Amino acid sequence: MSIRADLLRGNTDIILLARLAKSDSYGYEINKEILEISDGAFEIKEATLYTAFRRLEKCGYIESYWGTEHTAARRRYYRITPSGRDQLEVMIAEWEETAKLIFRLIKGETYHAGTD
Repeated sequence: MSIRADLLRGNTDIILLARLAKSDSYGYEINKEILEISDGAFEIKEATLYTAFRRLEKCGYIESYWGTEHTAARRRYYRITPSGRDQLEVMIAEWEETAKLIFRLIKGETYHAGTD
């Protein structure tokens, strides 16, 4: 079953922060991992990826630095900041509440925030 990209697109920031919470990485590698983990169902377009990196960096949730590889092309790495870790926790809680709400709306059940 394929998932429509628009259902995932609004979650780019949380996906990137969650990935960077595991370890520092660079754009191409992160996108490759997302594609692999999603079994090919989701890929972030390059322009979207780097726009998200700039937005998250401007908010202070991530920071970037140049890698020290001795290859032809230097890579810009990204790491999550303490503020980014805090924001990730908030975003996960919001996402979980949103998922519960949508599921209940689909099922036609009454929703009470903060309950299962």
